[in-house]
Amino acid sequence: MEPVQVSARRGQAGTTTIVNARVFDGTTLQDWTSVRVAGGLITACSAASLAREGDDVIDAGGGMLLPGLIDAHVHLVPGALAQSLTFGVTTVLDMFSKPDQVAAAREQAASRPDVADVRSSGVGATAPGGHPSVMYAPFPTVIAADQAEQFVADRIAEGSDYLKVFSGTGGLWPSLDARTITALVDAAHARGLVVVAHVSSTPGLEEVVSAGVDVVAHVPVDAELDDALVERIADAGIAVGPTLATIENTLGEPGGAAVAGDPRLAEALGDAWVRRLISGVAGLPGRELPPYSRAERAVRRLADAGVALLAGTDAPNPGTVFGASLHRELELLVRCGISPAQALAAATTEPARVFGLVDRGRVAVGRRADLVLVSGDPLTDITATRAIERVWRAGVACDRRAFVASAAEAEQLDAFDAQVAKVVAAVRERRSTFSPRKGS
Repeated sequence: MEPVQVSARRGQAGTTTIVNARVFDGTTLQDWTSVRVAGGLITACSAASLAREGDDVIDAGGGMLLPGLIDAHVHLVPGALAQSLTFGVTTVLDMFSKPDQVAAAREQAASRPDVADVRSSGVGATAPGGHPSVMYAPFPTVIAADQAEQFVADRIAEGSDYLKVFSGTGGLWPSLDARTITALVDAAHARGLVVVAHVSSTPGLEEVVSAGVDVVAHVPVDAELDDALVERIADAGIAVGPTLATIENTLGEPGGAAVAGDPRLAEALGDAWVRRLISGVAGLPGRELPPYSRAERAVRRLADAGVALLAGTDAPNPGTVFGASLHRELELLVRCGISPAQALAAATTEPARVFGLVDRGRVAVGRRADLVLVSGDPLTDITATRAIERVWRAGVACDRRAFVASAAEAEQLDAFDAQVAKVVAAVRERRSTFSPRKGS
């Protein structure tokens, strides 16, 4: 087979050629064994070695080369981008952060090769006092449908890449009404924005599907998904990011401990993170929780109906950590019955397609050289994504030892502890004071 190639851009030094690899391009396993990178781009892919004199030649030793992973659901804190890249996550999609935090992250991503790239919704649309006010208030909110166009315009002015809206949450918090959600969706679509909807209940899911959103964040576990709703989601082409890595912890499963207990992840986490993940969040009082298996059944139904799935962690919620928890999300998706190739697509090609990231998400000529080399075969064992040998972000190799014990890690640990404290306090207050209201 003749090599596929493209000319490198002038003035960009440094060429890396990977040889003796198996290459999963984000959709299928190719017959390529060699990939050449120059100027931050993939310039050639071939079944024969592409190495030339002067190249930095990396012998993959039969390992698998993957596109850089995309975490389709995070919330920014200091250090998040550096820790994400350590685990092969080359792009993160932030789903609610305030403008100063987003601006700082964008500046990092633009000026440093040792952190993941970032896209953000900025501030999401919610009612005054609505979720997630406990974490981020004060921030702009929406009272009525006639404010939708201005809210969207303000987010665009702040640099938001897409819009996040919050559906009703079963009466636990104030929430937007259906008319306002629809107005927000229409205003965002008129400005060319993808709309992501947070849901926490099946009525909320029905509401945002009717409003015409593009992406649903989370799968509700208050009830089983019925076939009619699943078919509506599939027919509308709505993508779903289940965030199972957070849901399992929320529902009492030891997901954080599972991440910390895998030495392939733990060695790049450091002792402080391992201790936090193992300890989890204990002692939350309140009502009996639904079974985690309900979330898995929902994902299986969605996948069987042909709904596009997006891999996201919702980090840094309790029991999750940037980067490492995406590998847990991939494992949980496969447990739901999808193939390892489909799970990998959920963390590469699918989020790139849904969010219009046309320069990444694939191993292909002309794409950004965001790449991850692993020593195993994740197409037969999805946990092999954790056996990371090398990571490149736009062609620049990542030092996977740099984050642990750094100033960025210390700052992130403090932010993580503060986040957990807020979540615990909010859940305790919500469960101790909430009594269902008529019509909620």
